[in-house]
Amino acid sequence: MTADPAVDRARYDRATVHLDAPLAVVDLAAFDANATDLVRRAGGKPVRVASKSVRCRALLERALARDGFAGVMSFTLAESLWLARSGCRDVLLAYPSADRAGYAELAGDPELAAAVTVLVDDPAQLALIDAARDGGREEIRVCLELDTSLRLLGGRLRFGARRSPLRSPAELAALARSVVRRPGFRLVGLMAYEGHIAGVGDAVPGRPLRSRAVRLMQSAARRELAGRRAAAVRAVRAVAPDLEFVNGGGTGSVQHTAAEEAVTEVAAGSGLLLPRLFDHYTAFSGRPAALFAQPVVRRPGVGVVTVLGGGYPASGPAGRDRLPVPYLPAGLRYDPAEGPGEVQTPLLGPAADDLLLGDRVWFRHAKAGELCERFAALHLIEGDKVVATVPTYRGEGRTFL
Repeated sequence: MTADPAVDRARYDRATVHLDAPLAVVDLAAFDANATDLVRRAGGKPVRVASKSVRCRALLERALARDGFAGVMSFTLAESLWLARSGCRDVLLAYPSADRAGYAELAGDPELAAAVTVLVDDPAQLALIDAARDGGREEIRVCLELDTSLRLLGGRLRFGARRSPLRSPAELAALARSVVRRPGFRLVGLMAYEGHIAGVGDAVPGRPLRSRAVRLMQSAARRELAGRRAAAVRAVRAVAPDLEFVNGGGTGSVQHTAAEEAVTEVAAGSGLLLPRLFDHYTAFSGRPAALFAQPVVRRPGVGVVTVLGGGYPASGPAGRDRLPVPYLPAGLRYDPAEGPGEVQTPLLGPAADDLLLGDRVWFRHAKAGELCERFAALHLIEGDKVVATVPTYRGEGRTFL
């Protein structure tokens, strides 16, 4: 991206003039710059790529080919097996699974079992895996997850996602003992994702009081978690001395998490593409790398144009921040009575009067990987040329969730 959005718009329009919109692009210069910055912030610890924020094998491979990146953090067991069969030799499944067919496949294939690590936070999940083996005898690699949420006022206030039930070092150690005592499993890792620190912007324009409150919460959360995570790692290593990795962090907290001695690697994915939810952080800034274009198909009146489609809301609590944002040309906004629509989206503003039928409006998605659920291909741009067109997961016929 350049300092002048109008220059970027002209580049993207020239690069894709031979293509019909809707379409999605990735600016490779921005992607590479973001990757370099993630490695810098990780301070020498490897960055594991969160695949849910990328959902395109070509881009996963591009990141993993760079120094400083190692391994993938996946989001379903089916995806993990697919990536391993595609050549990825280090896949950490970051969420528990109830995929019995997937576990049978994993337990029956030595190459898959060596490449994929599954997440467990309850002894019942071990029993589920054993029941699904279908005769497979391969040892299953296991990672435990620590609850990272910040709890105040005796637990009446909670900041952080509801993920693992394992909060204390003693609880982690108890489950670790269950794993090491059970034949057919090997405990290799510990994971702790602090989404309330890594995924919440702390410098939102126009909201100084909320931003200050977020910074205070995150500062307290980092202190509390650093001590508890270190104690949890000690407790688990006392049970499993050969623990291979301790994973933590996310795009917004890479440098803070990497600074913890107990952490051996950090995870990040959104920081490669920089969707709009990652615009407002004091700890880092990146370059928007992923955009999508919708064509102008109507001009209903002065100061308004209508583009085809565009209603691509992101997951999470419903709100304006979960909507894509009109990005180029600058100065467009949604009609509050309609918003981004399923099949058409009116856009208001002075810039609308300079748009002709067939022109493109470029948008940024609220989240990174969810854009790939809407498009079968990404057009990779260098300068003002498309240098490759690569399939997304959807384009390869893979819709894991």
